[in-house]
This record gives sequence, C-alpha cells and structure tokens, in this order.
Amino acid sequence: MAQGVQKGQFKVFDASSYQMGIVVAQFNRDITEGLLENAFLTAEKYGISQDKIFVSRVPGSVEIPVVLRALAEKRFDALVALGCVIQGETNHYDYVCKIVSEGVLRVMMDYGIPVGFGILTCETKEQAMARLDAGGGAVEAALQTLKELEKCR
Repeated sequence: MAQGVQKGQFKVFDASSYQMGIVVAQFNRDITEGLLENAFLTAEKYGISQDKIFVSRVPGSVEIPVVLRALAEKRFDALVALGCVIQGETNHYDYVCKIVSEGVLRVMMDYGIPVGFGILTCETKEQAMARLDAGGGAVEAALQTLKELEKCR
C-alpha cells in the first residue's frame, strides 16, 4: 500500500442474500482475472457464494459501463467493475480512463445502485500486478455502500 494511505476498517457482515453482478474487462486479462479471483475471495468472506454472482466479460474497460447498466436494470443488489488501463505512449489512456470512470458514475447515479470501482489505472504492468487486491476492495466498497444505502431507505 502507498505510504500515507489509510483504508477504512469495515466490519464484515452477512451478505449471503445479495445478488451481485461483476463486469470484467478482458484487455490485460492476466491482470483482470487476478482482480476477479480476489473479488470472489472477498465476496466469499461476506457469505456470497459464486452462484449468486453473475460475471460478464467484455472486451475492454470502455465496454464496462454499458453492461453495468444492463445489469442495473436487472436489479442486482450491487455491481462491481473490474478492468486495467495501463499508460501507453499516446493519450488514448486518458480517454479510456475518462469514459469508464464517467460511465460507472452514471450507472451509480442513474440507478441508485453501488458499483465497486475496481478499474486499475497504472503507469506499468508491474504497478497493476501489485494492486490485484483492488478486486476485493471493489467488492467490499459495493457491499458496505449497499449497507449504508439500506439505512437511508
């Protein structure tokens, strides 16, 4: 973990009744499948079995928001976006990061459903490989946010 970064301390709760959708990009697949594996481990910690998780694989991170939207319409309790965008020699990186982050935000705001943001935006593949735990962090963020939303309703 980066120096000076403090993660929240959340109590694990029984989320076994929840249905979760995960959209995972296949671009940089060696990284995104690691994110997905970590997401499954965290979901299991919260009592969500893999049969209660719908996984959709899309070509790249740009395609994640449109599938998240379709899943939000199916009324999943929480969603997770997993992808990896690595800085290249062109400004394509900036456009991809903007599209996916704004698309994920729009799904959350339009549907009132938490979306765990597990999209790595790194300068190198080595940085991305060191952050595979972000898949689990995205699941935890979605579930903890869902719990808070339920208090508001």
